[in-house]
Amino acid sequence: MTIDEIRDNFALLDEWDDRYRYVIELGRTLDPMPEAEHSTANKVQGCASQVWLSKQIDRKQSGEPSLNYLGDSDAHIVRGLIAILLTLYSGHTPQQILATDAPAVFDELGFREHLTPQRSNGLRAMVERIRADAREALAATS
Repeated sequence: MTIDEIRDNFALLDEWDDRYRYVIELGRTLDPMPEAEHSTANKVQGCASQVWLSKQIDRKQSGEPSLNYLGDSDAHIVRGLIAILLTLYSGHTPQQILATDAPAVFDELGFREHLTPQRSNGLRAMVERIRADAREALAATS
């Protein structure tokens, strides 16, 4: 699934109840996170629900680092938000991650008006965690 496919599917859904159901369905497509990855180190602070992001750094053929993620949450809607975030970020280089404005994408999809302040704060915490990982990976290659 690409972010453009998600955008197109969102555009087909007029009602927010349908969009929420779609986001929950996206969450069901997440690769399972092994229980060992549900650790304190992977837990994202600042989220109302429990959220874990586990990163693995691989190398592309060019030698550039690529950050790959698994994500999980105890809340269905948040699992869907994670699925969208991982579509934007997972498998990309640190430079690509830092150049991607996830909050703008979520605003474009209409989430600013349809997420509670707690969920919005959690989303910001997840984005910041991934961006911090990208900055760290970039610094390690310098």
